[in-house]
Amino acid sequence: IGHPEIFPLVFTTKTQEIFHCRVDEEVTEENCFKLIKKEDIIQDLKTRAAISDFHPVKKVVLEYPGEELLVVFDAKFQYGQNFYLIASEEAKDNFLKPPETTEEKEEEKEEEENREATLEVHPYKPPVHKPWVSLGSEKEVEEESVKETVTKIKYMISRVRRKFGVPITFTDRNASHVKDSYVECTSYQDKTFSIKMLEKDVGVQMIPKIREASTQTKWTYPKNAATQYFPRQLSNEEKEENLSSEKFKEFLTSVHLRMEIALQQNEIMNAFFDDWKALAEDESSSGGKPDVYLKAYQSFTDLHYLKDRTISCVCWHPTIYGIIAVSAREQLSYEEQVNLSDKSLLQQSVILFWSFFDPIHPQLMLECPEDIYCFQFSPSDPNIIVGGCFNGQVVLWDISQHEEKLQNAKTAAAGIQMTAVNMVNASILNILYSTESLLVRYCTVSSIQYSHKKPVTDIHWLPGYSEEHQMGATFENRAEVCMQLVTCSPDCSILFWDIPTTKLPEQPSSEKVKEEEIFNMHPDVPDTLKHLDLCWKPLIKINLCESGINSEDGPVRISLRELHYHYKTSEKVQSLNTLEVPAKDSPYTDMSAPSSKNVKVLENISTGFFVGTEDGEIVYSDWKMEIDSDSAKPHTQKYTVHTETINTLQRSPFFKDIILSIGGRNFAIWKEGVTNGPILQSSCSAGRYTAGQWSLTRPGVFFIGRDDGNIDIWDLLKKTYEPSHFQNISESMITFISPCIASPKQHFLAVSDDLGVLHVLEICQTLSHASRNE
Repeated sequence: IGHPEIFPLVFTTKTQEIFHCRVDEEVTEENCFKLIKKEDIIQDLKTRAAISDFHPVKKVVLEYPGEELLVVFDAKFQYGQNFYLIASEEAKDNFLKPPETTEEKEEEKEEEENREATLEVHPYKPPVHKPWVSLGSEKEVEEESVKETVTKIKYMISRVRRKFGVPITFTDRNASHVKDSYVECTSYQDKTFSIKMLEKDVGVQMIPKIREASTQTKWTYPKNAATQYFPRQLSNEEKEENLSSEKFKEFLTSVHLRMEIALQQNEIMNAFFDDWKALAEDESSSGGKPDVYLKAYQSFTDLHYLKDRTISCVCWHPTIYGIIAVSAREQLSYEEQVNLSDKSLLQQSVILFWSFFDPIHPQLMLECPEDIYCFQFSPSDPNIIVGGCFNGQVVLWDISQHEEKLQNAKTAAAGIQMTAVNMVNASILNILYSTESLLVRYCTVSSIQYSHKKPVTDIHWLPGYSEEHQMGATFENRAEVCMQLVTCSPDCSILFWDIPTTKLPEQPSSEKVKEEEIFNMHPDVPDTLKHLDLCWKPLIKINLCESGINSEDGPVRISLRELHYHYKTSEKVQSLNTLEVPAKDSPYTDMSAPSSKNVKVLENISTGFFVGTEDGEIVYSDWKMEIDSDSAKPHTQKYTVHTETINTLQRSPFFKDIILSIGGRNFAIWKEGVTNGPILQSSCSAGRYTAGQWSLTRPGVFFIGRDDGNIDIWDLLKKTYEPSHFQNISESMITFISPCIASPKQHFLAVSDDLGVLHVLEICQTLSHASRNE
């Protein structure tokens, strides 16, 4: 600072040898100057380039006017390095010829006086004018100078010409006699001069305090030492005297009862057992804390059907190992989705079935009339699939004819052997062949007039032991076949649908049904339930707008309490396509269904349900149907916990009255019957939550996907204020999460992202095995 001509440099040992300026040999603290030729420095820059120690001052060296540059050895590191370079001729002269001191000047003056006595007097030479060398001082002076920035106010005072020189007379009067004759000029704060100082130049310098201290340990001369002890024993006479003493007998009598109680307690329970640690899982049994909680197992994508599309729903096949189905929709904004009539025809919408044994080719493709937002397998017959479309319709498929192909996916994948020569031809033929042979057309589509007016955002099958009647009562389903489902949509409506049963399992003769429902179906129509295509109507409609919910913020997720069911794997229910065709002369087919004459009404079935809206509200409703009414009249309770659309509303697989809701940047856990809000609510996270699912094996664990591609793993036994672990899965937003139990020792978690990629992860043992009393 203040010396712009000085440039600190670091000279290595190699540089010191090249330019003959080795420290303490050729340059010392007393003789610290070294002149180096400019040509030698330029040659060093050419030879060693960026390795040269003069490379930081290359421009200064090339622009230096002289032939020799002065390098000074900085022994005290005054400028931060061991050497510094002088970049001007004037400064070099000042360093080589420093100004003389006063004593030297006096000595020279005496010598000059002596010389004047002997030598001739020289003529006077006036001082030569030297050019001004700026060191930046004028800039500091200009910054510190005060300049007027506010314009001055000018006042002009005038009076009438005839009043010039007129004598002035003063009179007295009472101020109270004349109105407004007394004016008080009180002080006030002028806002013009109340300027806050926003910036102030302050200089602070810190000097470290140095204290000298020393310490010395006291060293003693080591000596060898040894110690030996032996027990002090009583003699036989002393032992007999102590055992027979009254004092010893009294001691045994006083402590006998306490010792007996203590021994009994030790036998009954462990006094040192830690109950709090027992709540968490014993990490020692699983080999300690794992490094990776979710291990990548498989990934699926399709360049034709999933390119530039986002996966909207993921479902595992209930009974076949390694089969997983995904649906996709367009990556469009809200404005583009409004005008989707012509864009939806550009790419065909399908539901893809993937297998672990063939991750490249889909095993099955279900044709969809529109983009599918959600779909579910039937709990009583996994071959029946129902889905919700973007335009509000409900679609139904029957894949019973392709069930054998899905079961033999492992055998087919093992039998495929391709060489490098025919790989390209085989892949081209496979694309042309598979798109035609694997595409399954839907059986029926609901009526557009009676369907939802907005996309179907959630769909669930009703339990097999109950059926909803058109008049609103809940009846017993003796066949226990799930043929009813419920859908919700942002158009503020919840619809219950009824699928007519085509063939039910045989029942005992005492319970056989006498009445039958006959549907007209032409034998030439190959598809199941073709007569219901575009004529399928909902059984019950619940309009939530009547309960006070804003029509613009309709339901996007629904959760009913009586939806806990298990898939049947022991006995196989016949699917919709396996109809008993009568004689060819009959133009109709009889489809049997149970009669409602002798079925009883189920009294203890809960009609309450939770709804998540687009505005982030959680609505709990419990409707009671009236016999003569056309629609339900629910009584609702609203809770505002989330700030964005609810994307997950799921009941715990272990507790029917515990619900997990996810939306925006937080989640909440609700208990049905608790009306004052959630029992657990998280704080706002850094990223947005986009999906979530309960664990199927651990009641206190659930998974949440975020918009940055991470998965948050929450373990409520360990932490309730933050996730116990998080793991990055994808570079894009997580769109859906679906867990699966393949075997007692193998648990999977399917995670889809916004790029159309499905990631199958294997869950570690810590997250898949429940701890004691969890």
